[in-house]
Amino acid sequence: MPRAVDIVVPVFNEEAYIDEFVGRVSGIGYADRLIFVDNASTDGTVERIGRHSQVRLVRHARNEGYGASIRHGIDTGTAEFVVIIDGDLEYPPESIPALVAALERHPVVYCSRFLGARAPDMSAVRRMGNRTMSAVYNLLYRQQVTDLYTGMKGFRRDALPLGALSKNGFEHAAEIATVIAFAGQRIHEIPVEYAPRQRGVSKMRHVPEALKLGFYIVAYRLAGARSRGVRSRG
Repeated sequence: MPRAVDIVVPVFNEEAYIDEFVGRVSGIGYADRLIFVDNASTDGTVERIGRHSQVRLVRHARNEGYGASIRHGIDTGTAEFVVIIDGDLEYPPESIPALVAALERHPVVYCSRFLGARAPDMSAVRRMGNRTMSAVYNLLYRQQVTDLYTGMKGFRRDALPLGALSKNGFEHAAEIATVIAFAGQRIHEIPVEYAPRQRGVSKMRHVPEALKLGFYIVAYRLAGARSRGVRSRG
């Protein structure tokens, strides 16, 4: 590994995926960098994680939300590079080395499902919603992302004012994207192959969350960098 990296994995009722996820991350040599944040799972997720002594675990006594899990995972680590990846194997852990390599050259890297060799297996409604929100974000913040709502991304810890993050729910995606822009950083994208979960059900209500994402993207732009506690670099 060229640099130290923390891999933050928010989980909620992902018992069926934990062993395979850790096994695949072990296969690329990053298992001891894993920071699982369990959002008060009610199945055997915590017990499954406990079988793997090389990983770190943060536990929430109650369901605090996806954004809170990511924030607490970030706060737990100290490594220069931070990688965020969902634990349900929709995003392949084998893409982590490519993401880390891209962080050597770019402060912020998103893994785009729309840049892969194959079109992502998702509904037309989800595809259209993501592309619409990405376009709105690009227009308002002068970025060029294709997958704003990706569940796999990374950044250099010193590139962002992480103390500005406060959202607990899925609106975290809008918040971190605007923090990135207000910090004067450009989002670089690399392709990732996406495979919808084969077990369990998604925790996200896609249409309401997309509308919420759009609301926050516009609201943060109108509020400006000063009200977010972030000083723009340009």
